[in-house]
Amino acid sequence: MNTKALLCAAAAAALLAAAFAPRAASGSPASPASDTPRYERALPTAEVLIDAGHGGIDGGAHYGSVLEKDINLKVAKRLYLVLRSQGIPAVLNRTGDYALSDENRWHPSRSRHQRDLSQRRGLTDEIAVQLLVSLHVNWSRRPSASGPLVLHQEEGRSALLAAFLQDALNREYGSRRLPRVGKPYYLLNLVKRPAVIVELGFLSSPADRAKLTDPRWQQRLAEAVAAGIRQYLWTAG
Repeated sequence: MNTKALLCAAAAAALLAAAFAPRAASGSPASPASDTPRYERALPTAEVLIDAGHGGIDGGAHYGSVLEKDINLKVAKRLYLVLRSQGIPAVLNRTGDYALSDENRWHPSRSRHQRDLSQRRGLTDEIAVQLLVSLHVNWSRRPSASGPLVLHQEEGRSALLAAFLQDALNREYGSRRLPRVGKPYYLLNLVKRPAVIVELGFLSSPADRAKLTDPRWQQRLAEAVAAGIRQYLWTAG
């Protein structure tokens, strides 16, 4: 290698060394900690986790072509927008027609239903939220059964949230139902923060079904649920 080539190689090496050398601030030596990459939390944080019940292969209750999973998602999306517009951060656990069990690669169970439920519960551990509101539609063999029903944990904060939600929904329906403890429900038993299941109405009731499938009523239901959540947050802090 001739002298000119050696000088060029030396200059290139010096430039590379300067480019990758630790930089000191204000003439003082840089500490190793200052060069350590900082990673912020990748998962979202919010006040409310909105659980849109069912999805994908699991249609939930149905009446002909009317499927519970579709009603749940439509109201959930509206609720998300209402809460965000009121300055209440919210997270929606599904935004389309798919089963959450498909995202569960950590639960060894062969049961799709168990993987679905454990995925919903697992999100409350992974995402920093204050409460869980699970939206569903009810069904009964009795056509006379109608109106909203809120199920809660056997715990004070959950019961308070359920009371506010039930009152707001009763006002929309003109009903006088009381919330109930939902002892056999997986989510209510295993979620470690205040959680409720909101049955928005009975798909088996002709009167309720007309409301549940009406976009204007879906908006009213979303606003009622948001009002209950807002009242709870104001009260419980």
